[in-house]
Amino acid sequence: MELNGVGWIAAIIIGGLAGWLAEMFMKSSMGLFMNIILGIVGAALLNFILASLLNVGYTGWLAYLIIGFIGACILIALGRLLKRG
Repeated sequence: MELNGVGWIAAIIIGGLAGWLAEMFMKSSMGLFMNIILGIVGAALLNFILASLLNVGYTGWLAYLIIGFIGACILIALGRLLKRG
């Protein structure tokens, strides 16, 4: 099964990298597992928003990395907002 042109193992690796990059960019401190989760969930969430609401799609590992990074940054920011409240 493919995920936007990226296999499941590649999605885990790229998701981990996207989550790690978001962690560094947002100056957050999380573990490897959370980086993978944030990268994959962030990519899935942002892909849903882009595909469903804006009718935009993407394929390939580089697009998955960029979308995962942006999505993970959004999730980190939302987590910080909820933590403050």
